[in-house]
Amino acid sequence: MVMIRLYLFVLLSACIPAAISQPADPVNIGLLIQDKTSLAAKQGAELAVRIANKNGGLNGRPFQLVVKSMEGPWGTGSKQAVDLIWNHKVWALIGSHDGRNAHLVEQAATRSIVVFLSAWSSDPTLSQAFVPWFFNCVPNDRQQADALVDEICKRRKLSGIATISDNAYDSNLAFKNFMMSLKEAGKPQPVHFQYEDFSSQIDELADQINKKNIKAVAMFCSPATTLKLIRLFGKHGISIPLFSTLSVFDENVLTESGLKECRAVLSVPQTERKNNNRMLFYLEYKKKYGKAPGMVASFTFDATNTMIEAIRIAESPDREKLQQALYSIHHEGVTGTVHFDDKGNRKGQLVVSSLPEN
Repeated sequence: MVMIRLYLFVLLSACIPAAISQPADPVNIGLLIQDKTSLAAKQGAELAVRIANKNGGLNGRPFQLVVKSMEGPWGTGSKQAVDLIWNHKVWALIGSHDGRNAHLVEQAATRSIVVFLSAWSSDPTLSQAFVPWFFNCVPNDRQQADALVDEICKRRKLSGIATISDNAYDSNLAFKNFMMSLKEAGKPQPVHFQYEDFSSQIDELADQINKKNIKAVAMFCSPATTLKLIRLFGKHGISIPLFSTLSVFDENVLTESGLKECRAVLSVPQTERKNNNRMLFYLEYKKKYGKAPGMVASFTFDATNTMIEAIRIAESPDREKLQQALYSIHHEGVTGTVHFDDKGNRKGQLVVSSLPEN
């Protein structure tokens, strides 16, 4: 009787292993977005995860995106980061949000020793804290400022330039870094206009630009304000070179037609793109979401793929291995080659030109 029971147990075990096998635990990656309307970042990251899982995940374990939005009282971003780290047990964090929230996430990641890859904020002070767990997929404000100064003052040799900035946190940082780059290059101070000084009489700003014989304008404003200025210049027939930074091209804020208006006239610093990944991404994204991807989706797609590549190299949630893997990566993304210096800044030559549509 004992032999019969043993035989039956072995026979059943051989016949139904699939029925009792457990699904592999997912590899959780945390994504922090500015608010619930920030769909572009979520969609870019989702597409990267979907493609990675089609390609086998991590040795058969699926990647899983855990998304948290950061709207609410000041400090919410830090709480959401802590929730992802301790309750959702994420292997790493990716962030697509403004500079203020990026600092909160960086602090939480540092205390927990979790790798944090920024996919939108260009705040250069994030890397100046020398936190070895921080990486940035986006060229920071100082890198973009240096590229703008080279283009405006050295390559095009434009004189009589003006700057316009508004009071937004990220705008101020970009403006201050541009001024520092000008000073270090030994260039004269530009004529500066503070947007809020003209918000109730915006046509006066156009008059001032005409009267002062301005030959080029560098704008450091929110996307919505930048679009207003572009339309203002068009209304007054001001046809001079206009420059800005990558942050203007936020498809969560501007409509597709607004983005098109900005692309038509603005020159911005951007990474060189040397591969065909961009078109493949464009087609996949448009097929899935019914619209073209913008810069937010593109940078988040690259950041997620970069993190997935690092996880595959590390093959474990060991945070030091993941950190070292990120330092070693040269990921060929849709925004160009993603690789980092010893402070976590994105490396690579920037070119200043109009932004391609795809």
